[in-house]
Amino acid sequence: MKRIVSLALVLALALSMMVVTAGAEAEKKYADGTVLRMATGYNSAKTGIAFDAETAGEGITLADGKTYNTGDLKPTWVAAQEILGVKFENKYQGNNSTKEFEYWKDRLNEIDMLSGTASALTANGEEGSFVDLAKYLDVMPNFKAYLEANPIVRLSITGNTSTGAIYFSPYFDGVNDIERFPLMRVDWLVKLLDGEGEFTAEACKDIAAPVYEPFMPTSGKIEIETPTLDGTATEIVTKDYDAAGNIVANMNAKGVMSGVEAVNMLREYIDKAYNGYYGTERSNLFAGQNAAWDVDELVALLRCVVANPQTLNGSDHVEGLFSREDNNTARRMDMVRFTSTLFGVRGLESRQDYLYVGTDGILHDARQEVDAYKALAKMNDMAKEGLISSAFLNEEAVNSGNYLENDLGFMSYDYNQTQTLMNATKLQNDEGEKYMAIMVPVSCWQDGTEGGHYMRFTESWRSVKTDGWGISAKGVAGDDNKLYAALALIDYAYSPEGQVLMSYGPDAFIKTKADGSYETFIFNGKEMPVIADATYEELWAKAGGNYTNYARMYLGSTLSFVKNQAFEYQCTHAIGREGAGKVSVAIALGTVKHPELAITENPWYTSVPTVLPNSKVENDELNSYTELTSKGKFSASKGETNLFVNIICKGLTDDAEPGFTSPEAAADVVFTTWFGEFYLELKNTAWNRIQEYFATLN
Repeated sequence: MKRIVSLALVLALALSMMVVTAGAEAEKKYADGTVLRMATGYNSAKTGIAFDAETAGEGITLADGKTYNTGDLKPTWVAAQEILGVKFENKYQGNNSTKEFEYWKDRLNEIDMLSGTASALTANGEEGSFVDLAKYLDVMPNFKAYLEANPIVRLSITGNTSTGAIYFSPYFDGVNDIERFPLMRVDWLVKLLDGEGEFTAEACKDIAAPVYEPFMPTSGKIEIETPTLDGTATEIVTKDYDAAGNIVANMNAKGVMSGVEAVNMLREYIDKAYNGYYGTERSNLFAGQNAAWDVDELVALLRCVVANPQTLNGSDHVEGLFSREDNNTARRMDMVRFTSTLFGVRGLESRQDYLYVGTDGILHDARQEVDAYKALAKMNDMAKEGLISSAFLNEEAVNSGNYLENDLGFMSYDYNQTQTLMNATKLQNDEGEKYMAIMVPVSCWQDGTEGGHYMRFTESWRSVKTDGWGISAKGVAGDDNKLYAALALIDYAYSPEGQVLMSYGPDAFIKTKADGSYETFIFNGKEMPVIADATYEELWAKAGGNYTNYARMYLGSTLSFVKNQAFEYQCTHAIGREGAGKVSVAIALGTVKHPELAITENPWYTSVPTVLPNSKVENDELNSYTELTSKGKFSASKGETNLFVNIICKGLTDDAEPGFTSPEAAADVVFTTWFGEFYLELKNTAWNRIQEYFATLN
């Protein structure tokens, strides 16, 4: 099968991924029909390279007109098999990367490629279990060009700075773009804040007794650079605390009040603090292109939301903040991540563990930072006021779909595409319901400027993911056909053509012109393929519009390598595109800062590598610090414990964790009792190595 790609598209794809070659080809060094045994997939039996029984049923016909049965390769892998001239044999057990690796680690002679976490593949690669890809870059021209054009990526995947070894092919779920967004029922926001005159309601509740105290200033003025309302330029917006006071302080001084009084107090504050800047469309403080909201203003808004359920959903109850699955640690962690952007705390949404690069150029660990615990304690104050969902606090099985379908939830922090799809599936948009991304909040970030910098910053920035695929050294031992076929697969996936296949699936799922070239559209300034009409219809019919689920479950794409966001963008609900578009404008104008995929002049802005090149001895010692390992006290996996989540729910108390009775005490336990001091020393040893190695690449 010959894939036809227009020259313009090849060039656009190359530019969009900063690859300096347009589909370079390596000399074929393996025999046609070489079998590759693939223990590779994403997180479940449904998301492997072959169809599972539940998905295929008695046979499933897709938009390409072909019928697939249980055990058949998915379309992406059928195409890859034909293009590369290999045969893929599915060995995937249907686990997440950690469990899949554990299943195979003592049977690596039985497989040729394996899914695993970047850290596990690197650590075991150092022991000789996985092929060092760096030794073969000369026969992998596309992969080599990608790394040369993106040295920060190479920095993130280098497992040994003496040899330059690379033990896994990195996975990008998009790259150099924002990942998670604050998401809000904006129609409720408008009901509460917009309009002439005072807010009135036939019924409301009283706000809870105040617990949360101000985080932002209570006097003076601060200036915030923000996009203009039309997004064409930037301007300075002033928060005038001398004129308006701090809204939380104002409410706390008043004490318990009715929901109607609270809304009118917030309206008056917005008018005074911003000197009428938002006019009668006060909702723009949060949801406008020129939004400038902060955590104190959000707390005041949440107080208004939970006290006015009759106005918002016609019932006597509504939840403020919620997570996608309130009983799943992996999703509850989004509340921890949101803490970061609300209170200006680094490390809570890191690419590796809870690490970040400080202004001093060395690595710091949020688990050992007093400010992180202070921020989490303030989230607990919000919980005590009933501003965080009761299901989150009690680990009950409620998911975001239920919150939205039943008009019960106001705000979360999550992925835009998958969650705003619920505008079509869960909300009644003919009634004006609108769940969308809003602007990143203003906070005080300690980026090295005197006194900190009041600005918008997000640590949720796409880079190398924590999973990847490695080549089993025992599996390919003595068989150059297997070795070079596996290398060819990785290299092809990084070619412009391969990036299309691994994101979109085969040509049959893409809209083409009469000459066989792709129909394209402009995405982030680049020309990208348009999905076929039948693909779009099938995506909604089979996956409810969720691109990622559709791609992984039916096409077999986006399982690893490079996931281009252009396909996902086409499947994003119009309301989802509206909100995310405003944030993208702010990023482009420089009013939302983020980590850089580079070694920056101010190291605080340097993204932490996904993996650091610690030696086997060092990794063994790191693994002995059991409280700090991936399965320890700060796990982000379903069914496991995370103390940050516990603190949001229970506060800094012995109930959350013995000894965690104050921010200082909690940080000291991690630093001293749990060997955080030595953990950081080992991580910084590797960080210094990788910086020295990085210097040799320039």
